Amino acid sequence: MTIRNLMFVVLALFVAGCETYSAPRYGISADNVVALKSLAPSRIKVGAFAEPQKFADGCRAAGPITAADGMGFAAYIRKALIDELKIAGVYDDNSSVVLTGAVNNLAFSSTIAFWDIALTVTSSNGKSISVQEHYEFPSSFAAVTACKRVADGYFPAVQNLLQKLIASPDFRGMVGPG
Repeated sequence: MTIRNLMFVVLALFVAGCETYSAPRYGISADNVVALKSLAPSRIKVGAFAEPQKFADGCRAAGPITAADGMGFAAYIRKALIDELKIAGVYDDNSSVVLTGAVNNLAFSSTIAFWDIALTVTSSNGKSISVQEHYEFPSSFAAVTACKRVADGYFPAVQNLLQKLIASPDFRGMVGPG
């Protein structure tokens, strides 16, 4: 085998092993919307959500895991919360009650097959809630399948995380005037 052929094989293997796996767009949770409707006539605005300080997005040697539409993972959670609030009829971009957030921990495993997400949401009235989600899904021996499952698992993990936030007995106090 010539050097040229060897270089071609190495380049082909390098390019073939690098794929990006993107989480699907968020879909509304009926349970979350029903719970949020009980907050009416409260009006809520959502401010910035901070990305995690550390997050390893590489999945095996197959490529990175990304959130939908080129968003960051915290931005995905923020948009998901806004979507839930809008469908429930309690979102208002001019509200004096503003929720901000910080993703404190974000990690996944393609071999053990889970997402771990820790989120703290703080209200402009000074109250805050921290919630965590450990979401498990089926793994696969094949990297392509396993990494696709990791990406697909982010959406239900975020749904469960937001359900924990909204169902918290302290959530109603966060969206009130103080």
